[in-house]
Amino acid sequence: MAAAWGRRGGPALLRGVLGAASGRACSSGAPVRAPSAAAQELQSSERGRFLLQHAVPFSAFLTDSFGRQHNYLRISLTEKCNLRCQYCMPEEGVQLTPKSELLTAQEIITLARLFVKEGVEKIRLTGGEPLIRPDVVDIVGQLYKLEGLKTIAVTTNGINLTRLLPRLKEAGLNAINISLDTLVPAKFEFIVRRKGFHKVMEGIHKATELGYRPVKVNCVVMRGFNEDELLGFVDFTKDLPLDVRFIEYMPFDGNKWNFKKMVSYKEMLDTIKQRWPELEKLTCETSSTAKSYKVPHFQGQISFITSMSEHFCGSCNRLRITADGNLKVCLFGNSEVSLRDHLRSGASEEELVQIIGAAVGRKKKQHAGMFNISQMKNRPMILIGG
Repeated sequence: MAAAWGRRGGPALLRGVLGAASGRACSSGAPVRAPSAAAQELQSSERGRFLLQHAVPFSAFLTDSFGRQHNYLRISLTEKCNLRCQYCMPEEGVQLTPKSELLTAQEIITLARLFVKEGVEKIRLTGGEPLIRPDVVDIVGQLYKLEGLKTIAVTTNGINLTRLLPRLKEAGLNAINISLDTLVPAKFEFIVRRKGFHKVMEGIHKATELGYRPVKVNCVVMRGFNEDELLGFVDFTKDLPLDVRFIEYMPFDGNKWNFKKMVSYKEMLDTIKQRWPELEKLTCETSSTAKSYKVPHFQGQISFITSMSEHFCGSCNRLRITADGNLKVCLFGNSEVSLRDHLRSGASEEELVQIIGAAVGRKKKQHAGMFNISQMKNRPMILIGG
């Protein structure tokens, strides 16, 4: 059946897998002997009925029962980080996975190749801090060779960015997100529990010098920490091609999330509009997690990630692989499937795709809501990979 999948194999897969019941041949021309268990499950499930009715040139295995097509994969390269951000890592630290249980570079590329063959067009490398992994440049270079992959991105705290970015760009990196929660050096040290503010700022300017457009700056807004810097961050976009992304504070294990600390999108927007009433709303892609705005005549723009107050689950196109090789279909869900274990036990490509497809098929319509999420057992953000 492998020949029926194809790189973007929705109709091919449907002809090969679902068409087995009606005696059709697969796309290779070979006769299909009998419907497999997977085919029977697809036919009888809500997901299968959706796929039959809405055949599109995209892998059935990466399409869930609500019709969401997952063409964006986030891969965590490491659980380690050189900062200790309060919203990401518990103050006492985390129990790190033994190195032997983390994905090797070859395993990362093997899984990435499989996802790209099935229709993934964008891969983002996360962590921990991905740029502390010694082979990160080589991994980017190998990903760049994958036919069909359009975007290779990284989310970084920026500490090592100035040093590594020229090599990363040469290897094929074409999109950057840099985490920065304050423009005040002393407050930076308080929030991340480490020094390094000036290195992050150097990294942002280096990215703009090397032609990245836009350079996305991720800012988690927390009441009592940095909500008083909203206007400063907007002003930061005046002369630089930045997209400052204000992210609602989200609950994860160990970050002591409290609803009172969360500043909602609407509250942030109201504050900014008082200073810039001419703020313009921009159009965004359907699958975008951001609501974007621009002050006229500013080089850059701002965006809001409204995960808590106005979730965007209905258009979610993201999947995540943790550094230890677990597939998470939802950032806020605690359901995981170990692709590493199947890979190391010798699973075939077909078996891996079936396992991935089953996990995607179980993805829920939306997350449980901020109050329920705050009570759920989930990994700390640093062990998920953002």
